[in-house]
Amino acid sequence: MIYAIEDEDGASHWYEAPLAGGQGTEILNEVGIDRLFVDRNSGNMIGYRTQGETPRTVMDNPAYQSAITRIFKAFAGREAHLIDWTPDFSNVLVRTTGNKDSGTWYLVDVRAKRADPIGNERPAIAPDQVGAISTVDYKAQDGLEMDGVLTLPPGREARNLPVILLPHGGPAAHDKAEFDWWAQAFASRGYAVFQPNFRGSTGRSDTFRHAGDGQWGRKMQSDISDGLAELAKRGLVDPRRACIVGASYGGYAALAGVTLQQGLYRCAVSVAGVADLKLMYSTDIRESGDSKMLTKSLREQLGDPKLYDEVSPRRFASRADAPVLLIHGKDDTVVGYKQSQVMADALKDAGKPYELVALTGEDHWLSREETRKRMLSEAVRFVQKYNPAD
Repeated sequence: MIYAIEDEDGASHWYEAPLAGGQGTEILNEVGIDRLFVDRNSGNMIGYRTQGETPRTVMDNPAYQSAITRIFKAFAGREAHLIDWTPDFSNVLVRTTGNKDSGTWYLVDVRAKRADPIGNERPAIAPDQVGAISTVDYKAQDGLEMDGVLTLPPGREARNLPVILLPHGGPAAHDKAEFDWWAQAFASRGYAVFQPNFRGSTGRSDTFRHAGDGQWGRKMQSDISDGLAELAKRGLVDPRRACIVGASYGGYAALAGVTLQQGLYRCAVSVAGVADLKLMYSTDIRESGDSKMLTKSLREQLGDPKLYDEVSPRRFASRADAPVLLIHGKDDTVVGYKQSQVMADALKDAGKPYELVALTGEDHWLSREETRKRMLSEAVRFVQKYNPAD
């Protein structure tokens, strides 16, 4: 059995212990792990992939490590993932994604040094239709270093572009320099797309992740607009032609961007977003059966419940300075549909422009193809209306 324990400083320590019982042995410490590689025959860990801007794949066997290093070098410029392998590591399955690559699977013959493509996830998308993807490093107002993923529109000069800020959900998640279908959809319409890995994101360090505790609507929010400022400083985008779009926590950030913040965005699109933190907190606690563990976790992430109204977009609907599109699945059990309903009601009462699109029979993850298409078409239509790319 392999498990992780987080210490009082937020650092993760990984242990291996026999299922029959006995003391666990520490095998890794203070390393952000994206995936563990476990031998299916012996059950032993044979390697791992780290998190971060430049993840590493580390194998215990020197021969395996040498093979992986050669393979990944052959796919330089793309995000490459080890998926599976034969018992003797003579053949491995690798997935790549990134520049000019919308997702390709390769069977690699390690001994013959040959990689044969066996499938493409999106064969209808030609390589030259994939927008260029890169990582942008920047500093927040308080000096904290972070990064984001920039996707550029194919065929357009990277200068003074209209831009979509696309913060990820979670917020305990992170974006990588790889093909993202939502980002690429906007890029194909002529927009630069920036996905900031604000404080509270995973993929860096435990300290960075915990830097987001209590910062919803505060520093986590300004981290996003600091990314916009950095792109504008570099001359890549026109900050006067920006919209903010996101789902789940990203939907919250989109709403906060036009209510808690002012003068930054021409429009906001919130998909299954949180509008009222007090409502989210009380709903989650009630549905958990008053779990003490969840209560503690939420308070660590969100801060003092008495302050939730201060960072709830619903409470500041009268300050909304750009049109808002709300999209929400009626069967969402993670962020209830009521969150978008109360935001729509608040915007209506304040006389602010908004649209509410209800996705019947859809969950939090937009699991159905038809509703994913509808979400995308509605979001693109709305952004093009209020922030045209041309």
